[in-house]
Formats: sequence, C-alpha cells, structure tokens
Amino acid sequence: MLNENHAFILDFPDLTRDIVQLNHDDPTFKGDLQQYHELDYDIRQLEISGSPIDDDNMNDLKLQRVELKDMLYKQLTKHHEQASN
Repeated sequence: MLNENHAFILDFPDLTRDIVQLNHDDPTFKGDLQQYHELDYDIRQLEISGSPIDDDNMNDLKLQRVELKDMLYKQLTKHHEQASN
C-alpha cells in the first residue's frame, strides 16, 4: 500500500517496552532503528511524490527496509527473551 507508515513500534505494539528500553540502552539498536525510520520516511516521501525513481531503485529501498526490520526484530526478540528470564 502506498504511503503506509511502517514505524517499527507500530508493527510490534506488544514489544513497545522492549523497543523503548533497547533504544535507550543500546547504541547499536538505536542507530539501526534511526536508519530504519529514515529509510521508511524516504520511501513514503517518494511514494507521495509519485515515485520519481525507477521501480528497481524503489524495490531496492524497500528491500533494505525489510532487511533492517528483520535485523531489528532479531535484536528485539533476543532482548525480550533475556529480559523474560
């Protein structure tokens, strides 16, 4: 869907507490999360403006976003499991 907000915290509301804690305590997670949000914002802005880039480049950006989200989710679930024990 065009211009859909993929904010990380919106996609994982049940892990909000973990996201906030990692964002505060883990500089690597914080940097990756910032990169994810900037990329998501850039993609949404391109979609709003009619995608002034070719499909291959847009797909590359979206693939980068998915890869970042997967990486962040792995960090998040690892943290959640450790905090639960």
